[in-house]
Amino acid sequence: MSYAEIATRIGSPTAVRAVAQACGANHIAVAIPCHRVVRRDGNISGYRWGVERKRELLQREATPESDGIAAT
Repeated sequence: MSYAEIATRIGSPTAVRAVAQACGANHIAVAIPCHRVVRRDGNISGYRWGVERKRELLQREATPESDGIAAT
């Protein structure tokens, strides 16, 4: 979901920057996963703990976890 989509959903379509600032101020990122918010064009943008960490979190979520069973 993009910052613009979130702004629209909360009834303030012009509040894109406010949404981005709220995500940046998020101190409980585990409970409220702001790293999932991307730019309108789908690109990764700023993140309080760095764009590289955001990219890594998104990649981890996109990769199915191993079930722990080794192939034989």
